[in-house]
Amino acid sequence: MKKVLIFFAIGAVLLVSITTRGQQPTPWLSDAERIRFEKLRESGCEALYNLDNKRAQAEFSEMVRLFPQHPAGQHYLASALFFETLYKSRRLQSSLYSSKSFYSGSEDKVEPNLVKQFRTLTREAQRLAEARLQQYPKDTEALYFLGNVAALKASFEEAVERRHFSALRDGSEAVAKHRRVLELDPNYVDAQVTIGVYDYIIGSLPLPVKLLAGVFGAEGSRKRGLATIEKVAKSGRVARDQAMTLLVILYEREKRYGDAADQAKQLSTKYPRNYLYRIEIADALISQATIASTANHALRDTEGMREALSIYEALLHDKEVAGSIDLIHFKYGEALLKTGQKERAVTEFLAAAKTEGADEGLATMAYLYAAQSLDASNKRSEAVGQYRLVLSRPDVYDAHTQARKGLAQPYKTVTTTESRSQ
Repeated sequence: MKKVLIFFAIGAVLLVSITTRGQQPTPWLSDAERIRFEKLRESGCEALYNLDNKRAQAEFSEMVRLFPQHPAGQHYLASALFFETLYKSRRLQSSLYSSKSFYSGSEDKVEPNLVKQFRTLTREAQRLAEARLQQYPKDTEALYFLGNVAALKASFEEAVERRHFSALRDGSEAVAKHRRVLELDPNYVDAQVTIGVYDYIIGSLPLPVKLLAGVFGAEGSRKRGLATIEKVAKSGRVARDQAMTLLVILYEREKRYGDAADQAKQLSTKYPRNYLYRIEIADALISQATIASTANHALRDTEGMREALSIYEALLHDKEVAGSIDLIHFKYGEALLKTGQKERAVTEFLAAAKTEGADEGLATMAYLYAAQSLDASNKRSEAVGQYRLVLSRPDVYDAHTQARKGLAQPYKTVTTTESRSQ
């Protein structure tokens, strides 16, 4: 369940613009205010897509100051807070969640002040939207914002607090609000993003969980959800980039790696400071090369593979991403391991773990992956030393379980045939 619901979190942090649609008895903002509002929104969202959270927060704080009667500033600040939380914990890189090693029963500790701040912001945004709806029940902008607040809460509850059924409940509420928006304005294509994501999530759940979700009235279709998001990516106005970002993640899930790489390349061109899109390109190209392997499991040296590895080499020398060098080394190690370059992979995993200021969880997993790479290289004694090092560190995800397995029996890499069947 965690594996599919995390996509809801990743999609929700990329903000959606709000534009006035339909006839409003009294405009929420004057024409002059709307122009200023949109400039701040555009600047803030562009900053957030480019991973400049400080500038994004400044723009959204200005929205709160200038438009205290509108929920936008509060909602966007909550989104930026959520975005920063995921960024610091390295959770914005979607393929980290494609590995079974990053799922377990162990939960991350949630900082109480962060949760309090997030809830204060979303509570105020919800209050302002509801106040508008009390005055104008058919105001599509207010309904849209109310749905966005519910979607953001669902994302936070799942990705940060790990309150899965609370996330499901708030996700259902978000969908209901956005369906109401579409009833009032069928041309409001951007409102379909939340509906498409929710449709895909529920449609992807294992049958027992899907049946349980049905108790809450949740129904979905993976195929229909994907098609809905594709429609917004093609025809959406302000939610187009959000939909495209979601498609990168979902295409990888669907093993449509070429499509995932194409989407990520378009986004990387538009937001060149967002190195995460470049990582997604490399991940997709490596996965595509793996699928193209020969029957004897020997990877071919493809143009895509070379492009992927060159992306990591470039990122390692990019001063603008120096603060995330631990993640770059880690992902480079994964790519090298997948391409059969086990000893080089060990070097990158250990570099990730030993980076000054490296994320603790990522460092633990890097030591584990280094041990597994050493095992795959028939360097058993060195691998044992790394497994023991993992056990000396705080447990993260299922790292200790995997390390104990490694001590009991040498790790074997998954073959191409096996990976296709998973």
